[in-house]
Amino acid sequence: MQDKSQHPAAAQEQAVAAEFLNLHEIVAKARQKLHQNDWDYIVGGTESETTLRRNRLALDRIAFRPRVLRDVSRVDASVDQLGRRLRLPVMLAPVGALESFHPGGAEPVVRAAAKFGVAHMLSSVCEPGLERIAQAVPDAARMFQLYVRGDEAFVDDHVGRAMQNGYAAFCLTVDTAIYSRRERDIAKRFTTAGRRRASGPEFQAALDWRTVERIKSRFKIPLGLKGIATAEDARIAIEHGVDWIYVSNHGGRQLDHGRGAMEALPEIVAAVAGRAKVVVDGSFCRGSDIVKAIAGGADLVGLGRMQCYALAAAGQAGIVRMLELLEDEVRRCLGLLGVGKFSELDRSYLHQAEAVTVPHVLSAFPLLEIEDYRY
Repeated sequence: MQDKSQHPAAAQEQAVAAEFLNLHEIVAKARQKLHQNDWDYIVGGTESETTLRRNRLALDRIAFRPRVLRDVSRVDASVDQLGRRLRLPVMLAPVGALESFHPGGAEPVVRAAAKFGVAHMLSSVCEPGLERIAQAVPDAARMFQLYVRGDEAFVDDHVGRAMQNGYAAFCLTVDTAIYSRRERDIAKRFTTAGRRRASGPEFQAALDWRTVERIKSRFKIPLGLKGIATAEDARIAIEHGVDWIYVSNHGGRQLDHGRGAMEALPEIVAAVAGRAKVVVDGSFCRGSDIVKAIAGGADLVGLGRMQCYALAAAGQAGIVRMLELLEDEVRRCLGLLGVGKFSELDRSYLHQAEAVTVPHVLSAFPLLEIEDYRY
């Protein structure tokens, strides 16, 4: 009988686990391997990149209020979502043009999500497409995200295909009515792969609540809206029967001078009042960030940039290793807070405090030699 450890995939995972003992080492490896244009695509934002920095600042301004003398001999970081048990309350967020970081595009990411046991949302502007991903990884906790590039028939076609291919939810991105000015790219006269493939921007600009009404009336699939940033829009979404409220500012890549996602989360959670699931993304890259989001009322935390770093650093094995390190950080954080599982958390464990670091896209990793990783 062949030793499993000698299998090439297992050997690669062992090598990756030995190479990366901290999350910042994954970030450093990604920087070493990526062309400057692809690196800037990951770390950049829009115009002055104020929203990007506020994402991190909003997290850094939250301190913990730990409890002691609680039995934390067993800490369980898993949660029940999407009709299954997820090992972490994490969703690998939709990212376009993942093929810029790995020739397999989204496929190694989805395989890693399934292997480790977290959710994944596939972007409609990412190869190899929804059917091929469903065929390659049928058992993954898969959701699908759409940029509207066509008329009603275009939207309905994608909803139907997502249902036929077993996606657990369908999500519209609603914060890209106008494509932003990505000045890192403009200054270099560089056009990303996703932007080169983009067509029909007038359809995204014309998107309104009537599309939400039509999808809810015609299709029996949980519907999410990605890009909700206020309580007002969260209430309207609930009135339209939306199942997933996705709190996001596109990673600081759309509206400049917006609020940090974690700053917007409390009012949205209050407006939703348990009537829908809440997912949030925006500079979440440490285990403590995940704990803060769940304590603040989110059901899942989306990871965008972290998945890109890990994919660029070591492909599928890099994603798995990133999730393993996050799980270790989450479990230690929960235990030190005095809780054994996420259901014991609430906002009483959080406290507003002054940030002690200058926020930027890599400020969660102070052990990086920042001058070497042009953020």
